[in-house]
Amino acid sequence: MSMWKTLKSLYQPPSAEVLAAQEYDQARRALLEAHSAREYAEAMVMYHQNRIERLKATLAGEGA
Repeated sequence: MSMWKTLKSLYQPPSAEVLAAQEYDQARRALLEAHSAREYAEAMVMYHQNRIERLKATLAGEGA
């Protein structure tokens, strides 16, 4: 590729197909991050539910 074509390609806006592919990849990454956040939040809900049950039992005199 000549130097002129190389310079031109650096300043030429990407095609619609390239932009769509980039946006698709970004959407897949965002979905993966959302799934990870949901898994974490669900685990924290279970943790706090178990913690509350344990503390209620302790306060009721049933625990350790």
